[in-house]
Amino acid sequence: MKVVANISLLFTELPLVQRIVAAAAAGFSAVEVQYPYEVPAIQFKEALAAAGLPLVLLNIAAPDLASGGPGLAAVPARQVEFEHALQESLTYAAMVRPQFVNVLPGRLAEGVSREDALATLAANVRRAAEAFSRLGIKVLSEAINPLDMPGFLINTPAHLLALIEAVAHPNFAAQLDLYHMARQGLDLPTAIASLAGKIGHVQFADCPGRNEPGSGSVDFAGAVQALERAGYSGWLAAEYRPSASTQASLGWLAEWRERGWVSPQ
Repeated sequence: MKVVANISLLFTELPLVQRIVAAAAAGFSAVEVQYPYEVPAIQFKEALAAAGLPLVLLNIAAPDLASGGPGLAAVPARQVEFEHALQESLTYAAMVRPQFVNVLPGRLAEGVSREDALATLAANVRRAAEAFSRLGIKVLSEAINPLDMPGFLINTPAHLLALIEAVAHPNFAAQLDLYHMARQGLDLPTAIASLAGKIGHVQFADCPGRNEPGSGSVDFAGAVQALERAGYSGWLAAEYRPSASTQASLGWLAEWRERGWVSPQ
């Protein structure tokens, strides 16, 4: 497994494209980003090339999600907006070539039944999976804990498994965030085992606090062992909020490499 820097949360003292170079200098093997669309795709591509790093993941836009809104993917009345966001991400991804694109399920919208929301989500994810398959880019969705994001539609591994079954497309897989599982008090090895063979990508932060590994109580050794037992050999993405500067928070990276949990850069 190799380690990815999520540059939406790390190196935030720098402009977005400069964070790519900073991640390379800090020893990360790749970067991912939540919403890069403020930066022209050609500029982002050039920054990746200059740093010599691949782009692992970006999200399809969900404009009001961070401010408490429902997002786009599971709202029947927002299909035109979702289609626009999908086309924007397809155009951007064709230039920057991420390995994965994440469709955030969003919150249950007011006046929408859970059944209708899940049906809309499955249809939209299936549409995205088919569209991105032509670019060789896999589509993911993640479970987010309902404590940090009340009303979020997909919370648990069981929810993810049900979504995978409903989408029924070979170009779709689960994005597993260890922090969001721990924040709900779920046992990480059990959560990982339940998704064995269906995990496309893994993100992590310690819990509580969503800071760097070592700042909380997450058993990362047990989680890494569980991922290995589940046959996962993909990326591990550092999507945490540094408790001080990003550089000062990186003591865990050398330790993980020393323990053989992750590959050298």
